[in-house]
Amino acid sequence: MKKVLIPTKLESIAANTLKAAGYEIIQDADTPLEEQIKQHPDTTALIVRSEKVTPEIMDALLNLKVVIRAGAGYDNIDIVHARKKNIDVMNTPGANSNAVAEEVIAMILAYYRHIVDADNTTRQGLWEKKRYMGSELTKKTVGIVGLGNIGRLIVKRLQGFEPTLLGYDHFLARQRAINIGVTPTSLEEIFEQADIITLHVPGGPSTKGMVGADLLGRMKNGSVLINCSRYGVVDEEALAALKAEGRKIAYLTDVHPKDAAGDKPSAAVADLLLPHLGANTIEANAKAARRAAEQMIAYFDESNTSCVVNGESPTGLNPAHLHLTMMLGTFARIAGEGKPIRRIDCTFYGDLRTYRKWFTPKILEGVLPHAEKGLMPEAAEESLREHGIVFKAREPMDDKPYEDSITLDLTTEVDGEPVTTSVRGVVTEGIPMISRINTFHGLYSDMRGNTLVLRYKDRPGVIALIGSTLASAGINIDNIVAPIDHACGEAMALIKTNKPVTDEQVAEISKGIDALSAFAVSL
Repeated sequence: MKKVLIPTKLESIAANTLKAAGYEIIQDADTPLEEQIKQHPDTTALIVRSEKVTPEIMDALLNLKVVIRAGAGYDNIDIVHARKKNIDVMNTPGANSNAVAEEVIAMILAYYRHIVDADNTTRQGLWEKKRYMGSELTKKTVGIVGLGNIGRLIVKRLQGFEPTLLGYDHFLARQRAINIGVTPTSLEEIFEQADIITLHVPGGPSTKGMVGADLLGRMKNGSVLINCSRYGVVDEEALAALKAEGRKIAYLTDVHPKDAAGDKPSAAVADLLLPHLGANTIEANAKAARRAAEQMIAYFDESNTSCVVNGESPTGLNPAHLHLTMMLGTFARIAGEGKPIRRIDCTFYGDLRTYRKWFTPKILEGVLPHAEKGLMPEAAEESLREHGIVFKAREPMDDKPYEDSITLDLTTEVDGEPVTTSVRGVVTEGIPMISRINTFHGLYSDMRGNTLVLRYKDRPGVIALIGSTLASAGINIDNIVAPIDHACGEAMALIKTNKPVTDEQVAEISKGIDALSAFAVSL
């Protein structure tokens, strides 16, 4: 009988479901996990919420096969060490989405109608009806930043208030946004036009300080900013400075650096401050508990690993090819100027055909950097579909002699029309290399490090001008590849540099050589 340890307050449906399936369940929310593993060293599986699953805990449980996080995020679990110990890690994404969406609506109404303060003063025997003149949510313009599961549910929950809905999602196709009832627009326009802005983006370096002084400065007086995503997405110092200048911007948040008692950095700037209540509902807890139990049963009884987030590639697949695929996806995304992605077509040549499904998670990570990392192939395909992206792994043509190479065609939407960027890559002596970009063949440029990519009308002196501009900026050239497409009279230069080329420097070089396209990428 498999022993499952649940060291947390989790709805009884998890324990009951597993018991009915013949599992031995130990659920104890009061004893520290470190103590429980000493009492139950034969534990086969763990279901946790916020409890930290450290290398020490995994090392102590010699029979441990799987850890399931009853929730979306799993940064409390050391997934790298788990993989080393051949322990699978799962999560239950989407279980909390509706709870967070409803919390956003509750926060808006609570702020607009002064619910918290009015309750407090009325209990004190006061009658401050005139003080609490409120606003109506009906017909307001609401901007939703991030149209994932939570963002889309907020759209549904707001419909009865007859709002004007503006949406921004860097990776969602324009037509898909329109289909769910949102007018797709830029971040700048959302912050300029919306009465209410709600943030639903992942945390991490890519979104840290995303809402800074520039965007905050565009907000209307009387507007509301809601952060139920991650602490750090909003530059709260910049917001405090604007408020000190007299700008009337309301800030409602329930995210903090640490979910624990103590002083909260946001307290000085927030108009409504909650203790991370987003997922804290009976229903969300029950849904996460039920999914955790069902996934565990499927894992042990059916060998279903589709929800594993730290999956290992099969024996025989060179990890360098997986890394190459992610690099190609990243390169194609940047070459496509970050426009909404409509479809991805990939061809795997040679022996790579056998492993083609295992490349899907790396493609997802390359083309959608905010998407969940470490998914198994089936879950990665589902994530692409949720973003409105058609994905197809094509059969190679027999007459193509591209041994163990990968072609990735990424189609974006530009002014309503499809535009495709096609790249091919290989691994040579362990080095991921890009061998073709659209019609420019024979590149074989190392994809690692910093690369400046320029397309321009072929003519003498261009490379010299590029080199001179880079030298003036203190940037050294490590390598140059510059093939010509004689059919159209264009050239493409891939220039490896010793340091990243800034957007300003790219713009200067592009203008100086009258480039047809220009971008820099660091991989």
